[in-house]
Amino acid sequence: MAAKVKKAYFCRECGYDTSKWLGKCPSCGAWNSFAEEVVATQSSVPALVASRAIEPARPQKVQNIECGKTVRLDTGNSEVNRVLGGGVVPGSLILLGGEPGIGKSTLSLQLALTDNGMTTLYVSGEESAEQIRLRADRIGIHNENCTVYTETLLENVVAQIEQLRPHIVVIDSIQTMASSLIDSSPGSVSQIRECAATLLKYAKSTGTAIFIIGHITKEGTIAGPKVLEHIVDVVLQFEGDNNTIYRILRGVKNRFGATFEIGVFEMTDTGLKCVENPSEILLTHYTEPLSGIAVGATVDGVRSYLIEVQALVSQAAYGTPQRNTTGFDARRMNMLLAVIEKRVGLKMFQKDVFLNFAGGFRVADTGLDLAVVAAVISSYFDTPLREGLALAGEIGLSGEVRPAPRTEQRVAEAARLGFKRIVISGYAPKPKKRVEGIEVVSIYSVSELAANIFDRISEAID
Repeated sequence: MAAKVKKAYFCRECGYDTSKWLGKCPSCGAWNSFAEEVVATQSSVPALVASRAIEPARPQKVQNIECGKTVRLDTGNSEVNRVLGGGVVPGSLILLGGEPGIGKSTLSLQLALTDNGMTTLYVSGEESAEQIRLRADRIGIHNENCTVYTETLLENVVAQIEQLRPHIVVIDSIQTMASSLIDSSPGSVSQIRECAATLLKYAKSTGTAIFIIGHITKEGTIAGPKVLEHIVDVVLQFEGDNNTIYRILRGVKNRFGATFEIGVFEMTDTGLKCVENPSEILLTHYTEPLSGIAVGATVDGVRSYLIEVQALVSQAAYGTPQRNTTGFDARRMNMLLAVIEKRVGLKMFQKDVFLNFAGGFRVADTGLDLAVVAAVISSYFDTPLREGLALAGEIGLSGEVRPAPRTEQRVAEAARLGFKRIVISGYAPKPKKRVEGIEVVSIYSVSELAANIFDRISEAID
């Protein structure tokens, strides 16, 4: 007599399970997110992993726990090492997500092909071995100990990892992997959860570092159940625009370090190139000064860099003025325009305003408010700002200039790149030590800004 098939409904967003279909998930509140799947009745941990006898852990007092120094593996990529906190921790499970075509597979293959003295296994469930070889030829094969394995069955993948015993494993992607013990299609909630849990058990029991690539939804979140992000040790988000050549690797979760570091890459014909100094690619050198351009000192996590802010203010040709932004929050720009009109006295309600950040970067730092306002005022008067000027400060609704986070770091970055003057908030704490080669100008209100950004304010106003 055939065994009765047991089924359940799983939420695609958070993994919540129930015996019947529900319109709204009680856990995450998502609508129409439940899908019916077959529930496995037998142990879903492969015998290869389960056979590893692990001594049961014993409770210990906190003061008796010995802390050894964590040894990290050098990936051979300085930007990836920076985001991970110095390298890969053996036995860690790392999830890499990003938009289609953003470069996830390219970055993962580069890590596998880097000659850093480690053996690597690249498991692909999406591409053939020939496709991977073509990309490897373009990137450059530097690691002869890199093995490529095209497979989607989890049990076979675990068997190959056990046989080869590599230092680093790359799974491309987790949505294509499937276990024979789960009677559902690859990419389903139960398959993703089971495959991730099995890989985690293997990584912890053997000390093998495993990278898994994850697809994302149209909302920008990792596809599959939310429990996937809870299972892994590190979540990395690969951001960028297919129309630009720059990419940002951001740490969303990191059990072995901080999450405020970013890595910057440039997409080239030979793969992703590390950008050690983002300020160099985000600043443009012009033959003559141009209006509507300001340089803002920004900080993303603990990494500071300078970015060029471009604004264009023109007379509105139609009844309703246009407000368009690229790389900046449109609602915040509207707020800053209202502050300019109220506190500075410029008639912005009659003007079209366009705002852009160089390099196609998306910046959410409120410390760039001062640079945005300076660029708008410069374009309004059609007068260039004084040369060698940088700005860093947040603007409130009453027109006060608030201190930007990590102001000292911003000032130091501007001085390092040769800027002679930087405008900051007068409410910022006094710097512990004076930075040589740059004049620090403190202002308290946005109404003081125009007098400090033009060579001769009378000419600008006229």
